[in-house]
Amino acid sequence: MRRDLCDGVGIARLLNATLVLPKFEVAAYWNESSGFEDVFDVDFFIQQMKGFVNVVKELPIEIASKDPVRVDCSKRKGQFDYVESVLPSLLKHGYISITPAMSQRRDRYPLYAKAALCQACYSALRLTNTLEKKALELLQAIPKPFLSLHLRFEPDMVAYSQCEYSGISLASAKAIEAARVDRKPWTGETARIWRNRGKCPLTPNETAFILKALAIPTNTTIYLAAGDGLMELEGLTSVYTNVVTKSSLLSGEDFTTMHGNTKAALDYYVSINSDSYMATYFGNMDKMVAAMRAFTGLYKTIFLNRKAFALFTSQGFKGKELTEALWKVHRDDFIMGRGSALPDCFCEFNL
Repeated sequence: MRRDLCDGVGIARLLNATLVLPKFEVAAYWNESSGFEDVFDVDFFIQQMKGFVNVVKELPIEIASKDPVRVDCSKRKGQFDYVESVLPSLLKHGYISITPAMSQRRDRYPLYAKAALCQACYSALRLTNTLEKKALELLQAIPKPFLSLHLRFEPDMVAYSQCEYSGISLASAKAIEAARVDRKPWTGETARIWRNRGKCPLTPNETAFILKALAIPTNTTIYLAAGDGLMELEGLTSVYTNVVTKSSLLSGEDFTTMHGNTKAALDYYVSINSDSYMATYFGNMDKMVAAMRAFTGLYKTIFLNRKAFALFTSQGFKGKELTEALWKVHRDDFIMGRGSALPDCFCEFNL
C-alpha cells in the first residue's frame, strides 16, 4: 500500500494532476475493507504534500457521480512513459483511475517528480494518532534489545512459490495443498533449478539454522513480524525461545478489533524502530522497512539469502561447513548503507 501510494504521488506530479486519497483494495488479502484514513493521518499527509502535489479527500461534486476511466499501466512492456501514454486520457476525461506501471523506473523521473515521491514516502506518511499510540505501546512492551524478524511461511505464500517441502507436518502439507488451486509444484530438475535460484521461502527451521550460523544468540528477544497462519513455527521457537508477537503482547480486545492492514502497520512500525531487522523474503514490506531504517540511520538490516542456502545444501554442505559458508555469504550484507526501496531519496555526499 505504501509503495503504490508513493508511486501514485510521483505519477500525479508527473501529470500535474490532483491526487484523490486512494481506497485500499485489501479484501483479497485481509478479507476486509478499510480506507486510507484507518491507517494514515490524512490531514498531516495533505499538509505535508502542499507545494508538491495537490491532494483532496473526495472528488469534486461535478464528477463524483461519474465512474473514472480506468487506465491499467501495470502490464505495459518496454520503457513505458506516463506523460505520453496516460496524460492524453487525463486531459480528455478529466478523471482517471490508474494502476501504476513498474516498467517506468523511478530513476527516470524528472527531479520534481522524484522530490514529490520522496516527500510522500519519507516525510508525509505517518500513522493515525490512535494507531501510533498502540504501536508505541507495543514497541515499549518488547524487551530490549530485540531483533524484528519478518518470517514468511504461510500456506498461500508457499503455494504461490510452487515449491515442495519434505519433513513438514501433515497439517502444514494439507494447508499448502488446499492453497495451491492450479499452481502445481515444480518437480524433478525444474524443481531443483527453481530452488537454487532462491525462489523457495525459508522454513522456520531453516531460518533458525541461518540465525545460529550468523552467531545470533539463542536467548535473543525476537519480535515476529508476521501475519496469521504461519506454519511450522516450532522449528524457530524450539531454538530461539524468546519469541514474542503482537498477539502475545497486546490485550485480546485490542487485537481482535484490529483489521489486517492495521496489524501490518504495527509490524511495520516496530520493524523500523527495532535494533536489528531480518527478513526471510524480499517483499514490498521488507524493501520499505529497509529504506526507512536507512533513512533514519538504523542500518542493521539483512535479508537472509535463500539462494545461497539452497545452493550450499544442494552441494551437500552440512554442519560446520554449512555454518561457515552461510556466515561468509551474509557477513558483508549486514550493514546496509542505503535503502532498498527509494535510493534516489538519499544524498550521495555531504554538503
